[in-house]
Amino acid sequence: MKVGIYGRSFDDSFIPRIQELFNTIEDFGWDFAIYEPFDKYLKPRIKCKPSFFTFTNSEEIKGKVDIMISIGGDGTFLDAATIIKDSGIPVLGVNTGRLGFLASTHQDEIVEALKNLRDKKYRLQQRSLIQLETENNLFGENNFALNEITVHKKDSSSMITIHTYIGDLYLNSYWADGLIIATPTGSTAYSLSCGGPIMVPGAKDYVITPIAPHNLNVRPVVVPDARTIRLKIEGRGRDYLCSLDSRSVTIDSAIELVITKAQFQINVIQTEGQNFLNTIRNKMMWGLDRRN
Repeated sequence: MKVGIYGRSFDDSFIPRIQELFNTIEDFGWDFAIYEPFDKYLKPRIKCKPSFFTFTNSEEIKGKVDIMISIGGDGTFLDAATIIKDSGIPVLGVNTGRLGFLASTHQDEIVEALKNLRDKKYRLQQRSLIQLETENNLFGENNFALNEITVHKKDSSSMITIHTYIGDLYLNSYWADGLIIATPTGSTAYSLSCGGPIMVPGAKDYVITPIAPHNLNVRPVVVPDARTIRLKIEGRGRDYLCSLDSRSVTIDSAIELVITKAQFQINVIQTEGQNFLNTIRNKMMWGLDRRN
């Protein structure tokens, strides 16, 4: 087994658990490659055999890594998706963050999760991505998102207007601070905090969620992911923010945003006992009551 390791900085309290992860990988006789900046961060903190190579982009791991382990929170997992891209490499999220909808393997479960990987006791859950097309190719090769595409006001306190079309049909002009187009994966992220619904992975839909809309009767809309969504923005200012997950660029009102479903998916590893319904119930503490 050849394992890729991706991560960012973590609290020192996690060092024993991360050391345990590398010890288990060595005990299993697996080779591993490490994301180069993370390798530099780990060296003074973790004792392990040298990695068989370091990597910085998707081309360097394609065909060379069997699985990827993301160490961090959901933000780290989203960054790992930009490295994995269309390689098809399955990814396991180890949570050193807070909520952990994507990075759902708790630090106490690391060894057991690795044993399940060794024994093939896991399944792959395919997560769809959303893709942005613009005339000037704003995000280059990383023009996709696992969670959401967001447009947002930038420098002004004034609202912006987002003219929204589904295919060639006019949907609405949102007077708001911004607009979120979320995947089922992203339905538990920014969209949820703005009143959007939760969608289970595998739902073939997107949700359009306004951010602080001026009209209180405006509600999130769920649309099939086979449809193209087009956005045109206007407001008192000229510059606005466009974000794909955690990556943002400044755009002006002349740019039309064309949003479609990406042609590839991310394979998320779920070991025994892990499933989406358990995750949201536990993370959101549904059903918890002192009377129980």
